[in-house]
Amino acid sequence: MKLYYMPGACSLADLIVLQWIGADHEPVRMNLESLRSPEYLALNGSGTVPFLVHDDLSLTENVAILGYLADLHPEARLLGDGSPRARAEVMRWLGFLNSDVHKAFSPIFHPQRFLTDSSLAPALAEPARELVRGYLTRLDEGLEGREWLTGERSLADPYLFVLSRWSEAKRIDMDDLDNLARFTRMMSTDPGVRAALALESTSGVSLEGAP
Repeated sequence: MKLYYMPGACSLADLIVLQWIGADHEPVRMNLESLRSPEYLALNGSGTVPFLVHDDLSLTENVAILGYLADLHPEARLLGDGSPRARAEVMRWLGFLNSDVHKAFSPIFHPQRFLTDSSLAPALAEPARELVRGYLTRLDEGLEGREWLTGERSLADPYLFVLSRWSEAKRIDMDDLDNLARFTRMMSTDPGVRAALALESTSGVSLEGAP
């Protein structure tokens, strides 16, 4: 099994899950140049990470990869206790993180996708920060009285950890989000998270081209 990843990208969530399930894997470190290489585009035409290769399966899209890894190791209970209700709860939060929160960062990371005048980038980023802040408030409320987003450790937690790191790096106001701060501190001490971070980068968070 190979996981193609890039430091600072959402592929950190997959690296964490691979540590949690104890799956044998080969991490393949990418950068902006190698993402655009003919060799990589021949494997993954979208030129994105994460990208998982397992036997004859080539898989893109983070939610699909995370779900596949969890299904390979159901004993880790990263999709809940096996009941449809628990799985739906995990997927509800995972979908929110992927479809709403993650995408809200695009104007902050990549204003050139939306503007022809780069001088307008700060004006574009400000409402995006406010939108992310609103989403983080909802997540903070979801963590009230619980360690994990769904009540027990799941696929949603590594994704939330990635987005909280992006928020901190991009100076989004999180001063009064105490539950989220507690969650981030807890995740930072988790052995699997620490191992994934050590693999990803030893020089801090690189957010070039992150989303």
